[in-house]
Amino acid sequence: MQMLNFPTYAFRYKTKENKRWVFDGIRKKFVVLTPEEWVRQNAVQFLMREKKYPQSLVNVEKQIRLGDLAKRYDLVVFNPDGTLFLLGECKATSIPLTQDVFDQLARYNQALNAEFLWITNGLRHLCFQVDKVSEKYILIPEIPEYIR
Repeated sequence: MQMLNFPTYAFRYKTKENKRWVFDGIRKKFVVLTPEEWVRQNAVQFLMREKKYPQSLVNVEKQIRLGDLAKRYDLVVFNPDGTLFLLGECKATSIPLTQDVFDQLARYNQALNAEFLWITNGLRHLCFQVDKVSEKYILIPEIPEYIR
């Protein structure tokens, strides 16, 4: 897989049905290793290893309801009280981080109400703090570290 703008992490792989699979420690199972999944797996490791978020507060690929539509978020980090701290959207390296990508995440956040939004394609990472009073998104230099 392509080198990403993350530290290098070790993953468990297998090949099945002529496809490469990677072990997802959050879902506790092997998943097909697509370009987007490669970014997601690295993003999760970055959050846990570099930013020190406990694995128990990280979740990936869950369905949410947006009105009548069923959608899936890529990754979230919860606060210890169960509220949403960070909502992340992972794209393959071939997908640029455009306004459309941000808008997708902002729509998801209308239902989820996270404090921070993070979009990454593995090469570029953008993090925004949600100002709920002014209803604005403030670009910040990096994801905050976990505070115990």
